[in-house]
Amino acid sequence: MIDVFTAPSPLTPALTERWGSEESWTLKAALEAGAYTGLRKAESMQPSEITEFVKSSGIRGRGGAGFPTGMKWSFLPPDDGQPRYLVVNADESEPGTCKDIPLIMADPHLLIEGIAIASKAINCKHAFVYLRGEVVHVYRRLLEAVAEATESGLLGDLRITAHAGAGAYICGEETALLDSLEGRRGHPRLKPPFPAVAGLYQRPTVVNNVETIADVALVFRHHDGWYPTMGTEKSKGCGLFSVSGHVKNPGQFEAPFGVTMRELLEYAGGVRDGHRLKFFTPGGSSTPLFTEEDLDVPLDYEAVAAAGSMLGTRALMVFDETTSVVRTILKWTEFYQHESCGKCTPCREGTYWLKQVMLRLEAGKGRQGDIDLLDEIANNIFGRSFCALGDAAATPIKSAIKHFRDEFEAGLTTPAWELFPYEKSTNFAKGDAK
Repeated sequence: MIDVFTAPSPLTPALTERWGSEESWTLKAALEAGAYTGLRKAESMQPSEITEFVKSSGIRGRGGAGFPTGMKWSFLPPDDGQPRYLVVNADESEPGTCKDIPLIMADPHLLIEGIAIASKAINCKHAFVYLRGEVVHVYRRLLEAVAEATESGLLGDLRITAHAGAGAYICGEETALLDSLEGRRGHPRLKPPFPAVAGLYQRPTVVNNVETIADVALVFRHHDGWYPTMGTEKSKGCGLFSVSGHVKNPGQFEAPFGVTMRELLEYAGGVRDGHRLKFFTPGGSSTPLFTEEDLDVPLDYEAVAAAGSMLGTRALMVFDETTSVVRTILKWTEFYQHESCGKCTPCREGTYWLKQVMLRLEAGKGRQGDIDLLDEIANNIFGRSFCALGDAAATPIKSAIKHFRDEFEAGLTTPAWELFPYEKSTNFAKGDAK
């Protein structure tokens, strides 16, 4: 059991502290709340000191991998006087994940301050934010905030470019994002070389998630020991947990790492009345499923991995007993098959055949051997595709078969919509949605 440090309260609003404030996105409101004090602190430090400060704080990547942020910055080669870049990944695409977009919408200056600090640490003069093109309102807000910060002189000679992508899930993968940013089709690159050595325009580049960079601004605004007072020994600090699905009050809950799903369910009002939890995802649709048995697993990187899943983006999608696992997995499989860039054979062909088999099982027309075939295809994709999209498609299938094989076997004879009628699993009765 991992010991959890004492936190100021069960929920720890840090990134979300100003989300409900009046006009929180404006520079005036941000300055009144202490924005850019962290940047002033960083400006009195050497780049290496900034990196060491981030290392000692314990910030880990919030995009899913959980890699130590300061260590990632230190992988850049020695400065040769030529351009170096910071790219912020705001291409939030993982099903169930909705944390970076509201963060930018409510407090864009927190992100901009973090960008300025990180840029100073790596000697970057031009930073980029790669945003989903569909969220036009967020894009406009970010553009306005960047213009405010630039015109006020807060950013010095740093230039920040907000770039809107075209909506491809694959561009959440850092090297595909870099290709898209350069104007090419978003395809993952062969690694090595890694972006730290040859990234944007083949120059040393750091790619970080929105929440990661916003956390950088926060640790510089507070005292040295503030961040490690929350979380666990190896997963320090707090994070945004996106709880959705069959709960009374879905939403964002900012809590210390090590919080349990049982606690988060209480904050979300519990599973909807008259129903019980069947399964949930600890980190989005690409992570192995958890069940009731895992409600007390501490939600930090180490404990979740030890329990057989991944914390990922902390997209906690909750499903009750009215949900067909087969139908849920089919929808995720269709998503991954559609979003596969087609560059590598295991993912391009594998996701197509996963979808065909899943369609048969959902319709109650499965063939003998289909379940073993699903498992075999998933195993042939896992670890063999060019990027993690193949793993993302294979993982939920392998996990679902492990936990709910009987439902897949039922798909040999009975349609999922007969076993689990659509109207029973919907959150809204017909005509109730507003």
